[in-house]
Amino acid sequence: MSSDADHDVCGMSMAIDVVGGKWKLHLMWALSASPQRFGEIRRLLTGVSEKVLSENLRQLEASGVVHREIYPEIPPRVEYSLTPLGEELAVALKPLEDWGDKHRDELLGKTLASVG
Repeated sequence: MSSDADHDVCGMSMAIDVVGGKWKLHLMWALSASPQRFGEIRRLLTGVSEKVLSENLRQLEASGVVHREIYPEIPPRVEYSLTPLGEELAVALKPLEDWGDKHRDELLGKTLASVG
């Protein structure tokens, strides 16, 4: 039997702490292609509010997987990108995306069947 202390240091728990929540995995996906500005990310992730997007970007930045670059221009330009740690995490998340793509029809069929 594992204790709460063991759970706190479990690798899966650490990873879920970084990407858990509705939008963080989507943000990782958006940033894995290339650095993005806030407005570009918001257009890619329809349905996310500015407040939630800002909070999630700050949390990913605090976790060390996202870098925020402010360019000294007028008006200031800010871009978000994955850090080397974030790029490694994106590689680890790719099989999860592949699994979802592979089973999309089956999963959507079960979801629709359970709703109806």
